[in-house]
Amino acid sequence: MMKKRTNVYGRMSDSSTTTSSSTSRDEETKWEMRPGGMLVQKRIGLPEISAPNFRLRIAFGVLRCEISVNSQATFGEVKKLLTAETGLQPGEQRLIFRGKERENGEYLDRCGVKDGSKVILIEDPCSIERRFIEMRRNAKIQSAHRTLSDVSMEIDKLAGQVSVIEKSISNGVKVSEVQITTLIEMLMRQAIKLDSIPAEGDATAPKDLQSKRVQKCVETLDMLKISNAKMKPVVMTTKWETFDPPPTTTTTTANWEFFD
Repeated sequence: MMKKRTNVYGRMSDSSTTTSSSTSRDEETKWEMRPGGMLVQKRIGLPEISAPNFRLRIAFGVLRCEISVNSQATFGEVKKLLTAETGLQPGEQRLIFRGKERENGEYLDRCGVKDGSKVILIEDPCSIERRFIEMRRNAKIQSAHRTLSDVSMEIDKLAGQVSVIEKSISNGVKVSEVQITTLIEMLMRQAIKLDSIPAEGDATAPKDLQSKRVQKCVETLDMLKISNAKMKPVVMTTKWETFDPPPTTTTTTANWEFFD
């Protein structure tokens, strides 16, 4: 039951006056969702008229540009427009106006921004650090790809030599044991290079593939080495056909002239 009380003028008032005033203040602070998904303070009591656009002068390091924006836009909406100009995402931007960083939900006109006002844009320090780390990671991946490409080409050559030796032994031709041993050592060097390549990004699968190729070539050579040791060397003999020179007959006749 509502209690009534008499004020100094003899009029009746109720205890809901304070509650209603606080409720009205709460109603004044309302929030609305902008089309871009940004939550901003809702304007209360302002006529729904189209606000004019004005120009903002943006300073970003040595970069200077101008953008056209609605006078009742928020700083968060300005960041979205600046993404196309700077390549920075809204979360990577910091906007400074009149020496103070502005929040995404703050309105331009309420902060005193006018046509031709200058706004300073700086990149978030955390964003700079993340970008530096990403650049180092990408450089490391590119270096790994170059090294992997060089190793793959060398393995291709060595695998070709393994095929030649395998074909020779299968045809019954014994090869030098030193040739097989040297080829195994060269393959093991490539295996060491593969182990030194960092397995990051999309270089992991090619690295594993080349490692399996080296292992298969070494296993093949080990088997060929055993087969080659059991083979006897082939002695090649050549019978030469000799020809006797034809007989040569020389008849010399001479007529001598006599002088008295």
